[in-house]
Amino acid sequence: MYNNKESVVGPHPNLNDRTQHLLKVLVERYIRDGQPVGSRTLARDAGLDLSPATIRNVMADLEDLGYLHSPHTSAGRVPTARGYRLFIDALLHVRPLDDREVDVLRQQIDQPARNGVELARSVSDLLSGVTRLAGIVMLPRRKVVTLRHVEFLPLSEGRVLVILVLNTQEVQNRIIQTRRPYSAVELQQAAHYLNEQFAGRDIQQARQALLRDLRETRDRLDHLMQTVVEIAEQTFEAEAEDYVVAGQTHLMRCTDLSDLDKLRLLFEAFNHKRDLLHLFDQCLHAEGVQIFIGDEAGFEVLEGCSVVTAPYTVEGQVLGVLGVIGPTRMAYDRVIPVVDATAKLLAAALNEQGN
Repeated sequence: MYNNKESVVGPHPNLNDRTQHLLKVLVERYIRDGQPVGSRTLARDAGLDLSPATIRNVMADLEDLGYLHSPHTSAGRVPTARGYRLFIDALLHVRPLDDREVDVLRQQIDQPARNGVELARSVSDLLSGVTRLAGIVMLPRRKVVTLRHVEFLPLSEGRVLVILVLNTQEVQNRIIQTRRPYSAVELQQAAHYLNEQFAGRDIQQARQALLRDLRETRDRLDHLMQTVVEIAEQTFEAEAEDYVVAGQTHLMRCTDLSDLDKLRLLFEAFNHKRDLLHLFDQCLHAEGVQIFIGDEAGFEVLEGCSVVTAPYTVEGQVLGVLGVIGPTRMAYDRVIPVVDATAKLLAAALNEQGN
């Protein structure tokens, strides 16, 4: 999704060089100012010997192709998600951070005597502070957690006590909240199924298998499997802190995300984690920086947002993903190299800890 080159990628097949240049200038202006861009402003910024009427025609063509749209309150244009995608894939100039900037990041990451969780929290704070967006870091998944046995005991008000036996003899107790109360018999049946199917397997693999089954057979699940999926999804999701988030309040200052209902849903997604974990799980198997614009992320709550991620690896093994979430009107030329460099620095810090 992202090509880390300093020069513009080859021309888009449907657009000539002049049109691509005007789109690039318009997107850059909109990212900088946050105001719809009119033909006179674009004519002045583009540095081309074109009349405003000619530029209006080009803008109309770009709107017809789905790259721009006109807010009803203005004659100017703003980029659509499709326009941002073309801008990022073919028109964006991105240069790596210089040595001084990398050193500043490294100094904040290279702190002694910190475990993986503390390091992840520090890096999410760092990402948020540098980009003024929400920073997210998945915790390192180097350790394989094997499920040995699970039991569920009903409590009051839809709560369930989960007793997990992990690895060789580690016992964990936790309480989860379910959508409806479950009887002791239902919980025993769910535990029996999970123990029979997943005992001795990696708990993350078990979670992914169940979620895959849920997506593929949601409409055909019988009563037992509906119980199993809900209980197990919450149990395995709570197996450990999956990721840490910092800087959500930065999003409250973004005029593009000023709708309070939208912000509430977005904050709920941060807290609930399930949707974002699905998205970040996809990035575990991708190389380099990945950028999701609006509905490309696959979740309605992220409409109007962009997610920029990068995996971090140690000795060739992907341990996790980090990134930022913010409005689609973000400074991609700045955010992308920060995310890229931070992933590499986090990998180096974890590698140093392992030595």
